[in-house]
Amino acid sequence: MSDTQQSDMSSTIVYGSTRRPDAALPRPGVKLRKGHVGIVVTDPQNDFLSPDGVTWGVVGKNVTENHTVENIGQLLATAKEFEIPLFISPHYYFPHDHEWEFEGALEQLMHDIRMFDRPGPLDTDGLEESGADWLEQYKPFINDGTTIVCSPHKVFGPQSNDLLLQLRKRRIEQVILAGMSANLCVESHLRELLEQGFEVAVVGDATAAAQLPEYDGYEAAITNFRFLASDLWSTGEAVQRLSELK
Repeated sequence: MSDTQQSDMSSTIVYGSTRRPDAALPRPGVKLRKGHVGIVVTDPQNDFLSPDGVTWGVVGKNVTENHTVENIGQLLATAKEFEIPLFISPHYYFPHDHEWEFEGALEQLMHDIRMFDRPGPLDTDGLEESGADWLEQYKPFINDGTTIVCSPHKVFGPQSNDLLLQLRKRRIEQVILAGMSANLCVESHLRELLEQGFEVAVVGDATAAAQLPEYDGYEAAITNFRFLASDLWSTGEAVQRLSELK
């Protein structure tokens, strides 16, 4: 194989049944069980997914190329069509969060650009159409009174919110995971869900990440999804599998 061919293959994002035949990693797969599967979406909010959001300059290209907004929307619609429990793990920062004494690199950035800011945990003033609000086209699915909107996670993973409790109280054992952003909140949710004993398939084109000249968050995430998750699906494959649940 030429160097060019090898480079082309290694840079290809591989989902589900189109997996490279020479891939060294196994593909455990997930056989969905009705009544025990839920869809988890992290941060379906304007600051990540709207051209007016504060991160669009670094995530917008990847969001656009992946059709992330449309693919998350398709997962939300599928959850409602087939009565699959839908869980949202949002990200909000309140004034007291800006008083932290130390931060990691991306925490500092999020605070500096006032990402996901709200005036307080009991105050929704200014939330409508703000960076912390849901993307407008998602609201009919999320605000329908049946979607489980968890308390906010504060860094990247669900250790600081009630997602795991909500999943267990619904007897959910299998999670289809999507949302923003791929190498931060999605990957952190994946790692914690795995450590807590859940079976997880990630929907690789229903997420995106910051792509900088020196760092490609999406490429890093896809590599780790293949190493960690039971499976990596496209949105089309996820919808097909959910439609076949009996």
